[in-house]
Amino acid sequence: MTAIGSLKTRSEFLHVRGGARYTAPSLVLQARERPDSEDKTRELARFGFTATKTLGGAVVRNRARRRLKEAVRLTAPSHAVKGYDYVLIARTGTVQRPFTELIKDLERALAKVHEPATAKKR
Repeated sequence: MTAIGSLKTRSEFLHVRGGARYTAPSLVLQARERPDSEDKTRELARFGFTATKTLGGAVVRNRARRRLKEAVRLTAPSHAVKGYDYVLIARTGTVQRPFTELIKDLERALAKVHEPATAKKR
């Protein structure tokens, strides 16, 4: 069981941006291991949430973030890895997909970002 923390500053979000990435119909998940200097939060998997204005108005963006937060609350303790930071970016499907599908997308994304990197095809 992994404890869950949250990303709060822009620099934390930007650090995760350079890590692994998985795109699902309802979300985009970015993940990156934290540097060893942050020992006090080593036992946490930290999450950040974002929804851009292209998604819709404030009501739609807030609904998307709330759905993502609830999906993380239910999924992360068993699927997230300690010492990692994650950023979830809402997509149009975040609000439209059934909640069970959203959870499946998140579980699949958490599994995929931790798979070993393979050679990219050109």
